[in-house]
Amino acid sequence: MPGWQKKADGGVPEMGKSIFTSESVTRGHPDKVCDQIADRILDEILMQDSDAHVACEVTACTDLVHIFGEVTTDAVVDYENAARQVIAGIGYTQAGKGFDAENCRIIVDLHRQSPDIARGIRRRGGQEDRMNAGAGDQGIMFGYACRQTSALMPMPVELAHMLTKRLEYVRKNGELPFLQPDGKSQVSIEYEDEVPVRIAAIVISAQHDASIGIRELREGIMAHVIQPALPASMMDAETQIFINPTGRFVEGGPSADSGLTGRKLMVDTYGGYARHGGGAFSGKDASKVDRSGAYMARYLAKNVVAQGLAEQCEVQLSYAIGLADPMSVRVNTFGTGRMEDTQICRQMLEKADLRPAAIIEKFYLTAPVFSVVSCYGHFGSNASGMLWEKTDLDPL
Repeated sequence: MPGWQKKADGGVPEMGKSIFTSESVTRGHPDKVCDQIADRILDEILMQDSDAHVACEVTACTDLVHIFGEVTTDAVVDYENAARQVIAGIGYTQAGKGFDAENCRIIVDLHRQSPDIARGIRRRGGQEDRMNAGAGDQGIMFGYACRQTSALMPMPVELAHMLTKRLEYVRKNGELPFLQPDGKSQVSIEYEDEVPVRIAAIVISAQHDASIGIRELREGIMAHVIQPALPASMMDAETQIFINPTGRFVEGGPSADSGLTGRKLMVDTYGGYARHGGGAFSGKDASKVDRSGAYMARYLAKNVVAQGLAEQCEVQLSYAIGLADPMSVRVNTFGTGRMEDTQICRQMLEKADLRPAAIIEKFYLTAPVFSVVSCYGHFGSNASGMLWEKTDLDPL
């Protein structure tokens, strides 16, 4: 069918234009299976113990899930049951097809957090002393926002998430019953002078039943996934569309490829359009600034753009273990700012408390909210109900 074969020019843009590509994955992707288990365990612990410290990692392969890491809490959680619930909720419930919730083996190796780390982040005095609790580790975090979409996110990653979310939706509601949980998408956006003008290419790879033919699968995904999910105004006769380009994707999930927490950093954030400090989110409580600092950096960048101070904004924060105040704060508006970047940064520091405990308090990060964003992005439309996505910072 038209659009399913690569053009001879390989998709090279015309002079003066550029193309940027981002990807997304479904809940059934092996790495995302691990992220979701880790965040479900974190949420289960926070339901009982809001002061818990959690650093949970998960691996998955074939018929095995390994849960390991450091947890300091009084909560009593059935970790194995939590993992099986996540796996079943994703859709891996069919015995004999590799990986399924009832029959996979689960190993739990969680132990208490190192006292050397705990002493740097715990404060037992009054309110002000507790607010000066140090960061749980050193690290750098980036937040980003731009005017490409209503969610103030880069368009490629937002549209890629729309496709994978739609894949899951049509699988679960029976529109395309032959789909299985694993899947990926890729969206390439063509830009003119940094403004998105059209969708240049779309790639979808969807796990499916062995009985379905490739033509029926491609027609179904085109009609039920791509056309409903993406804006028709951004597509044209030159948009390249690739659906299951290898022709077959029957075996998927952890039975086909091993999974690991924290291996989809770009999918979780800005699709590679903005920089990333390297720290993953899932399975970590908010005393880990990999998570809370990244949420605050996004909040600050989004508020700068929402207030009309720039067309795009990147905020970098850095922290040192055991210290409350950030080591550095940097604002970059890439020449689009209505005032100097240093002035925006200075006013930002007057309005926002960047100590980890203050970030946790502002965004209620001791609440069990993390499973909501463990797939399809921690920022943008997928996180629209989260406090770090609000644009309520006092005017700069």
